[in-house]
Amino acid sequence: MNLVTLLPFIVLIGAMFLMTRSAKNKQRQAAQMRDQMQPGTGVRTIGGMYATVKEVSEDSVLLEVAPGVHAIYAKNSIGAVLPDEEYNRIIHGIEGSDEAPAVPDDISSLTEGGEAAAAGEKKIDLGKETAPEDAETKDAKAEKPADEPKDAKKDDGSDAK
Repeated sequence: MNLVTLLPFIVLIGAMFLMTRSAKNKQRQAAQMRDQMQPGTGVRTIGGMYATVKEVSEDSVLLEVAPGVHAIYAKNSIGAVLPDEEYNRIIHGIEGSDEAPAVPDDISSLTEGGEAAAAGEKKIDLGKETAPEDAETKDAKAEKPADEPKDAKKDDGSDAK
């Protein structure tokens, strides 16, 4: 057999090997994360529910989903073990010591008004203005008497069928 004919098969086998290797690494990391759960840590389930770990057994976890409300979940249903800062921020609304920059409501606080005036730029008015010619034609149309009644047909009374 020629090497050129075997090359696509070799590339395909190599790609499959790389994909399965990355999937195995993700599974290993998820299992390691689930093994790190201890009572008192905050978790997020694969369904998106946040809870606090109360007890950890071999295959299951006892979670406190609300004060005084406990539920038993399989370890595989834990999507993420959250750091304490992130859990408190999400559940209790407690912000950490690092404050994120505030986003302004409008752009006026980001731009300096003095720069445009100092540069001599003229502001553009985007409002509609009626030209004097347009105003005269509108007045002429309004004063013109209507010869035909408004309900009359404009197609000489023929009905379209």
